[in-house]
Amino acid sequence: MRKIFVGIFAGMLMLGVLVSCKDKLEEQYFNPEKTTEASIGKFFTFMLDNSRVRPEYWNVRTFLAMHPAVYTQAVSFMNTSKRYQQQVNYLDDYWRDYYTPTAGGVVAHLREIEKAYAGLSAEEKANADVFVHAAKVVYYDQTAQMVDLWGDIPFSEAGSLNLSGATTSPKFDNAEEIYAAILTGLEEAAAYFESANLDPLVASSFTKQDILLQGNLNKWRRYANSLRLRALMRISFQNESKAKADVLEMLSAPASYPLIEDAAFNILLSPQTTYNDNLRNAVTELNSYIAPEHLLDGVLKPANDPRLRSLFDKNTTDQGVHNADYFAMPVTLNSAAQEENIGDGKYAILDSATFLFNTKFPGIVFTSSETAFLKAEAFERWGSTTDAEAAYLKGVTDAVKFTFYLNTLGAGKEAPVTADEISDLLASAEVAYTGTTTEKQIKIWTQKWVDFGLIQSVQGWSELRRTKYPVLTFLSDGSAVDFQLPGSRLVYPPNEKTFNAVNYAKVADKDKPSTKIFWDVK
Repeated sequence: MRKIFVGIFAGMLMLGVLVSCKDKLEEQYFNPEKTTEASIGKFFTFMLDNSRVRPEYWNVRTFLAMHPAVYTQAVSFMNTSKRYQQQVNYLDDYWRDYYTPTAGGVVAHLREIEKAYAGLSAEEKANADVFVHAAKVVYYDQTAQMVDLWGDIPFSEAGSLNLSGATTSPKFDNAEEIYAAILTGLEEAAAYFESANLDPLVASSFTKQDILLQGNLNKWRRYANSLRLRALMRISFQNESKAKADVLEMLSAPASYPLIEDAAFNILLSPQTTYNDNLRNAVTELNSYIAPEHLLDGVLKPANDPRLRSLFDKNTTDQGVHNADYFAMPVTLNSAAQEENIGDGKYAILDSATFLFNTKFPGIVFTSSETAFLKAEAFERWGSTTDAEAAYLKGVTDAVKFTFYLNTLGAGKEAPVTADEISDLLASAEVAYTGTTTEKQIKIWTQKWVDFGLIQSVQGWSELRRTKYPVLTFLSDGSAVDFQLPGSRLVYPPNEKTFNAVNYAKVADKDKPSTKIFWDVK
């Protein structure tokens, strides 16, 4: 496995490193004369080309399937020693890919954009504004996820080498203050996209460089508003008065605050046209492809959920006999028994078309089902339970349809989900919107957990820590000090501790897996 020797302030590589390692976007990165002078639009394209958003091998294998997907039981895992221990070298990779010009490098690219923007004339700035605001939306999205994973992180002073050419050791900003800045920034970005009127040449350039939303300003506005809704609900138990006021303002004026409410507005990052890999190796190397128990036996099978056939294959035993049903691997089984049963083919596995061999599986940024679940929770807590039910039922419906859409992308042959199947699911006792307020909220949170799954397990882990649902069973591991059970945050990567030692010392007392993120108060 590779080793990384880069800290934030030492690792803010100049753009020459970046352009040498991204040949596949050369045409979009360089200007039409093929010189090596990059423009704001080209930095923006590289910012979007993020292998931590797409489900590429390294991200799934070394981060998702070893950390948040285990902690949420979105995947199965072996009950071996140190199974919950965080792999700090891989955390170094993830941290580096956020701050430096690799794998998307949103901090480094935003700072290059800001530096180039500062040198423009007033007229040129007006033309570049669309790139700056869109870049900031992406930056806020990724930064919120970093806070959700680690808590305090370098923020206001990060990326100094790219911005000014000066090497500065960045302080760790307070996580709650970062969230406040994100909320303000998203509101400002949405307001910009509401009124933006681009020059035709600028619109053409933005469309070309925008490999995420193809220059659709309406989608950028919805993206910013939906991120703000997500962030407000994330802090809603910690700062309920702020969240309630802002969320109800947004939901009471949908024309002023349009959201990602329909599948047509889903934010998905498609694979590059040259990409021909799939998820198979990333999930089979760790046995992450075996059906997890709570998802299968606790949620999907009791409701006869039609997603079963698009999420899993029943599998075939080592004797060549097809299993009669979808069988999950018990979470309490010892590792020797797990290995034997996996070898015998006793358990259902991830569907080959939807997951294992799907070369067209997109990076999932934001979907209409998440928006619906966010609205459902808000309405149930602060508004009408009737409105909550409508949003919840739409969330489940959209989530089911999206799973079958992914199967179609992988050329799956499963029969399309029918309206009757969805109606039966929504009416089942396990899914129907009935019970007390608490029971209804648990159903919302559980369905959102199902929807996030492996690929969005960073969001799934955040929501699990925030809501404490669904309730999952984990066998304690006495072999790992501080990691007997999944923690409440990731520990800081070793290279950051080494290369930013002075500032790390100021947050070292928080650097424990048991330390909770500021919004985790239940």
